[in-house]
Amino acid sequence: MRLPSRAVEAVIPHSPMIEPAIKGRRKREEGYILDSQVGFVLRQAQQRHTTIFAALMIEGLTPTQWAALAKLRECGACSQNLLGRLTAMDAATIKGVIDRLTGRGFTATRPDPADGRRLLVDLTDEGSTLYERAAPIAEIITAKTLEPLNEDERSTLIALLRRLT
Repeated sequence: MRLPSRAVEAVIPHSPMIEPAIKGRRKREEGYILDSQVGFVLRQAQQRHTTIFAALMIEGLTPTQWAALAKLRECGACSQNLLGRLTAMDAATIKGVIDRLTGRGFTATRPDPADGRRLLVDLTDEGSTLYERAAPIAEIITAKTLEPLNEDERSTLIALLRRLT
């Protein structure tokens, strides 16, 4: 339940030293205000999402494991290197993610017929079944993360964040 802004102000009184970042300005003499910094606010939002993800996601999947499964479902078999780029993970991270998913039987690797030096990663039947079970939960996680926002605000937030990447 969202409180009306007056109710929020009653609980969290406005401090002239803490100007909301959305206003985009603060007095020079105030100095650096952590609560107005994009990195700090993004980290708080990420913590919110991670907490919701951990509470709801099945099979102990981590956000990086889910990203790999979802991208493999979307794109099909691909090299581990490409999968890392598509999911914004460095080479060491995606290798660890795929090793763990393969160890659990959700992904498998095979030689690339077009380039024998490369391995392709793909979902196994068990991985595809897990994806089907987890995808509706992932949608709920997203909805709960964005719950304080209305539809227009959600679209705007995603569009603005995409511009930063």
